[in-house]
Amino acid sequence: MKRYKKVKIASIFGIVGNLLLFIFKLVVSLMSKSEAMMADTFNSGGDIASSIITYIGNKIASVPSDEDHNLGHGKAEYIYSMLISLIMILVSLTIVRSSVSSIISKRTYTFSIYLIIVCIITIITKLVLYIYTNKIAKEENNLLMEANSKDHRNDILLTLLNLISVIFAKHNIFYLDGIIGLFISIWIIVSSIKIFKQSYDVLMDKTISEETRNKVLEIVNNYEEIVKVQHFNATPVGYRYQISLTIFIDGNMSTYESHEVADKLEKEIIEKIDEIYLAVIHVNPI
Repeated sequence: MKRYKKVKIASIFGIVGNLLLFIFKLVVSLMSKSEAMMADTFNSGGDIASSIITYIGNKIASVPSDEDHNLGHGKAEYIYSMLISLIMILVSLTIVRSSVSSIISKRTYTFSIYLIIVCIITIITKLVLYIYTNKIAKEENNLLMEANSKDHRNDILLTLLNLISVIFAKHNIFYLDGIIGLFISIWIIVSSIKIFKQSYDVLMDKTISEETRNKVLEIVNNYEEIVKVQHFNATPVGYRYQISLTIFIDGNMSTYESHEVADKLEKEIIEKIDEIYLAVIHVNPI
């Protein structure tokens, strides 16, 4: 439950921080009519939705297993991560259209010192949120937090580009505004597709990585009683995996002895490999 509490607090910070940035950016972008700043404003709107979805998804994922959901509700984390990516893509497509229109029509806007101020505030806020969420994502192996941390990281880089555009606008060079707005939207789409793919892989029961598989087999190979291994399967359960495999043991061993080996192996795999939530070992004589 500690894992879910950390994510809950981080998502609340995200909602509050992004809401304040959204209001500030919206006012400044409407005053200046900057496409890049309006793109950044839409991005903050998407960030608010992402933080709210993170909060809801985390709350559902924290519900323990019950009769209807024997393996718990952990996959909600990935369903809501997928929703975040879809929202980001939809918002970005709107920005693409607006930015292209700005480039074609050679639209200008009114320079304001507030454009620079809002960029600096955004960079500082997003840097704090990125460090915080990235730390939780790594500590808890949480895809929702990973998606949020990547979003905050992208916002830092994109706002830096926006700041460059504003500085050029001060010298009456406006063509960068639409170009950077377009670049921001394309960047968001690419990042969103990556998050979508990660979520999709888990929901479609993609197996464990080759590295984790090798860790399991390395433990298995330490047991002299095990002659060979077959039917190695893995199923995602939230952010971890349930694995099953069949071990072949000397048929001269008693049923009790062979199952004792399997029980010991199951416990060792779970204790030594964090990615494994449950290990089910089947025993066959050979």
